[in-house]
Parts: sequence; C-alpha cells; structure tokens
Amino acid sequence: MTISAVILAAGTGSRWKGPDHKLIHPFQGKPLISWSLEAPLEVGFDELIVVTGAVDLSTLIPENYTVLQNHYWETGQASSLQVAVNYAESVNHEAIVVGLADTPMVSSESWNLVLKHPGQLVCGSFEGKRRPPFKIHNEFWKEIPTSGDQGAKNILMSTTLPIVEVSCEGWPDDIDTVEDLEKWN
Repeated sequence: MTISAVILAAGTGSRWKGPDHKLIHPFQGKPLISWSLEAPLEVGFDELIVVTGAVDLSTLIPENYTVLQNHYWETGQASSLQVAVNYAESVNHEAIVVGLADTPMVSSESWNLVLKHPGQLVCGSFEGKRRPPFKIHNEFWKEIPTSGDQGAKNILMSTTLPIVEVSCEGWPDDIDTVEDLEKWN
C-alpha cells in the first residue's frame, strides 16, 4: 500500500492579524509552516504533498515535496482536500495522511504512529481529542466533503465510521491568531 503525507497550506489565515501571513511568520526561529513540513520528513511516506493557495510558500517548501496548487482555495478547506485526493487517485496511492500547516507542535512520532497503524481510518488522539494527523484510506475518500471549510472533520468526528485513535504526545491545536502564537513563541 502506498501512502502519502498531505499538508494543507492553502488558506488565507483570516483570523490572523499579524504583519504577514501566519504560515511565513516566525515561530521559534523559523517560519511557522516549516515545523509542519519537517515532521513528516522523518517518517517513511511514499510521497510528501503540500497543497498551497493563498500565499506563495515556494521558498519554504523542501524540494522532496510535491506541490499542488489549489486554485479554489477561497472556497474552503474541502477544496484543498479534493485537490490532494484527486492527485492521490491519479498516482494510485491507497491512503493519505492529512495534517495542517499551522500545527507546529505535532511531532514526527505522531505522524509515524498514524501512518504505521494498520487501520483504514486512523487519527491522532491528543489527551482524548481526535486531531490530525489523520489517515484516510481510499475506500473512504468519497466521505470527504466536496465543498465548504470543514475539510474531513465530518469523518474525524464520526461515531459510525471505523475510526481508530492512536495516542499521541504534543500539542495538536492550530495557530489561528497572534495570541495563539504568543502562547508558544
């Protein structure tokens, strides 16, 4: 089974009121997105993918990533997931593990735990809360919304789908505001 890591990095960061886009803003000595891009590098994925959109991140993305442009990023996170799924289907990946570009405290270990678990729907569980990274086997790609700003939250929070939670260490919350960043910087 081939599995790709997918980092969603296409949004505007509309709640961010800083001087530049939040993903390029410094966090503990480097751009915020760098942390999220580096974590999956240390894990055995068959491919690394980043979905971009609102801001040019080209100088920050490691060369071993496949960069997919979401031309419809303004329509919400679901469109970014659809870009990733369509690409994954085209290259015959059997699953994707999705993470967010603004979650700098999610470790490589968390990515690895989710990747290595044999389940088809596997999510990180941080102190009992389901959060990305989240593995979605191609059997469940049809469950991913095609529009809106919720991404795969409907799957992640499902009580009827066979989701496996793996206990992860760290802080899974995304950084949406300057205040969020200041808590950890």
